[in-house]
Amino acid sequence: MDALDHFTIPVSGLRMGQHTFNFKVESDFFSHFEGSLLQQGDLTVQLDFDKRSDMWELHFHIRGLVGTQCDRCLEDFSLPMQIEEQLLVKFAEEEWEDDAVVYVLAGTPQLNVARFIYEFINLAVPMVKTHSTAGEACNPEMLKFIRSEEDVAGPEDQPESSSSVWDALKGFKFDN
Repeated sequence: MDALDHFTIPVSGLRMGQHTFNFKVESDFFSHFEGSLLQQGDLTVQLDFDKRSDMWELHFHIRGLVGTQCDRCLEDFSLPMQIEEQLLVKFAEEEWEDDAVVYVLAGTPQLNVARFIYEFINLAVPMVKTHSTAGEACNPEMLKFIRSEEDVAGPEDQPESSSSVWDALKGFKFDN
């Protein structure tokens, strides 16, 4: 039995219309995806599934926290996530995917949504992750190491520098 089987929707047994499924995503979920950058998490997923005769419409509502590292101070922190995504599943002669549409064979009895949940969570993580994203402050001890000399010494202690980068060229003489 696959550890992600409980993310499978038994589509063939559902009547036409709206259905709601709830899933729990915890840290062990991420370990099932090779090379996952996320290793920790505690999220809830509410999936609103609309079964129609010509397609299935899926609305994902994902809420919770993922564990990540601050890009500024390198300290681990919990990043809050609130994700709303939609996915359409249509029927075709062969299985393939487009931007927001997944094509499956007509009569497909079940649909595992674990991969889609994983992708939505990963795509929602910002490129730059800092404590300020979570409304927190960075580790002050680490910030001491990354402040510039001007921040530490103050602008009055800095030597005067020339006002222009071109001033360095004034002393050169060019032969015509």
